[in-house]
Amino acid sequence: MYAILDIETTGGQFNEEGITEIAIYKFDGHEIVDQFISLVNPEKPIQPFVVKLTGINNAMLRSAPKFYEVAKRIIEITENCILVAHNASFDYRILRTEFGRLGYDYIKPTLCTVELSQKLIPGQLSYSLGKLVRALGIPVTDRHRASGDALATVKLFKMILEKDVKKEILISLIKAEIKKGLSPKLLDIVESLPSKTGIYYIHNEKGDLIYIGKSRNIKKRINQHFTGSTGKCKKIQREVFAVTYEVTGSELIALLKETEEIKINKPVYNRAQRKSVFQWALYSEKDEKGYLSLKLQKADGRKKEITSFTSVQEGKTALLKITEKYRLCQKLNGLYETENACFQYKIKECNGACIGKETTQLYNERVTEFIMEMKFENDNMVIVDRGRTVDERSAVLIENGIYKGYCFFDLNYQVNNIEILKNIIIPMQNNRDTRTIIQGYLRKNKVFKVIKF
Repeated sequence: MYAILDIETTGGQFNEEGITEIAIYKFDGHEIVDQFISLVNPEKPIQPFVVKLTGINNAMLRSAPKFYEVAKRIIEITENCILVAHNASFDYRILRTEFGRLGYDYIKPTLCTVELSQKLIPGQLSYSLGKLVRALGIPVTDRHRASGDALATVKLFKMILEKDVKKEILISLIKAEIKKGLSPKLLDIVESLPSKTGIYYIHNEKGDLIYIGKSRNIKKRINQHFTGSTGKCKKIQREVFAVTYEVTGSELIALLKETEEIKINKPVYNRAQRKSVFQWALYSEKDEKGYLSLKLQKADGRKKEITSFTSVQEGKTALLKITEKYRLCQKLNGLYETENACFQYKIKECNGACIGKETTQLYNERVTEFIMEMKFENDNMVIVDRGRTVDERSAVLIENGIYKGYCFFDLNYQVNNIEILKNIIIPMQNNRDTRTIIQGYLRKNKVFKVIKF
């Protein structure tokens, strides 16, 4: 659990500042679960430049509670939490100073979104909160007020968690939980999970990732792991300490995240998925009569494939659909063995290429149309699909035919302004697997829209 906060002060000499306003949002990694916002009477005058900056003046604070009156609520809301702030050393120092005046030693682990942003969102012109959120297209209201700045930090931290593909922040949180000696039962773990689309991470008692998976229903899939009788399920049941998750809303993003994060983190029970899972591929070949045929074969890195599949059955099913959609010939595509015309010709679903009734030019045009539709070698496009909430959308960016990454957005200008989009994109590796996942998803599913640029 995280306590994301922002503090406004009177200004003045080091360690002599007083708090004028505090905002704390308790964040479980997915949503805000509690909040505390209050003006605070610092019992000392505010510096004039601070009044101009924040709009908070001495008159506003006369009837506000003093720090000792809100101290208990601050301890309650931050209990068992990691403190998160933009320039955390400042906010943490101010809190420790105020608690120190009350004779209480306030100690918490902290995370600084300035340092995390510099590491995970490199190349920004400025890492001040205002300029950074503007560059990332994050909306902010009440700038230089505790509530507005803390809420902007929540949105920034959410983006940072998404960009942390090595899951260093997540693993540090789990290790902090382990130190408390908690050992949840399997049923308790299942009950805490959502029935939503996303990625889940299974940790052992050291906090290490032992399995990463994706599902359209996280709760149901984890329940299957915990009740399964396969060797892998039994090992997971013995070793699991905690399960964390990320809701993606979009199954496409869940698929892309899964393949990327397995390759980066190499969990012990994802051995089979560390290498490519697409062992079968579709190739085009020209026969002796000049007809282009589509052939399903074992994947061969030396040959240029059109798309690939996890199994021969998946490949055959897809090839049947492609053959039907583009009125191609089952015989030429190796789906129907005969020395005469294919069965589809007899029922008038094939134009007769198998017996030379259709010219190679006309037939090959349709094969080429399919091949071109499957490629995005020089394409610049954004695939917009569902997000994690009703009013949010997801975006997958492809630039010059290269998969760049994904993001979530709730404002249209974030996706229509390509420079802002590039800033909020979580960078991902472009490889054979990611291209195949995107091709397969677009072939099988409808997305909200595809924006070409």
